[in-house]
Amino acid sequence: MPAETTRTGEDTYEGGLRKVARVVLLDPQDRILLLHGHEPEDPADDWWFTPGGGLEGTETREEAALRELVEETGITDVELGPVLWRRQCSFPFAGRRWDQDEWYYLARTTQTETEAQGLTDLERRSVAGARWWTCQELTRAHETVYPTRLAELLRTLLDEGPPARPVILDTEIV
Repeated sequence: MPAETTRTGEDTYEGGLRKVARVVLLDPQDRILLLHGHEPEDPADDWWFTPGGGLEGTETREEAALRELVEETGITDVELGPVLWRRQCSFPFAGRRWDQDEWYYLARTTQTETEAQGLTDLERRSVAGARWWTCQELTRAHETVYPTRLAELLRTLLDEGPPARPVILDTEIV
């Protein structure tokens, strides 16, 4: 029997996990777009992450991925591809613990200018900007990046193409 799906606020939860769609957005030079986030009350506690967020109401993960991408980056010219990876994660942020089931979609775009257009209040207080990264830059980065194996995962994607079915990543608990 499938887990019961409930709605809390705007986000959709299943089995106690927030359902999340994330986007591995690549430009024509195979650079990946990452957002720079931080704790709302402590900008020094920062990290980089892929665009995306929780499903709202009855929307599909694909719909959530595209909506979140527009809200967080302003990018609308996107070719959404397959799910690359799935992971469960748990982390503290903004005074609470977030338990998530994340699906990472491959997407391609030629649009590289970004402008956040629909950030929530919490996102306005915790997202400092966006940057396109080459795989080599990501491999050499000393910053915190989520998921933690992103450089390795991106290298495999660029070398081998998308997997035949989504790769299940190790659960990350911060």
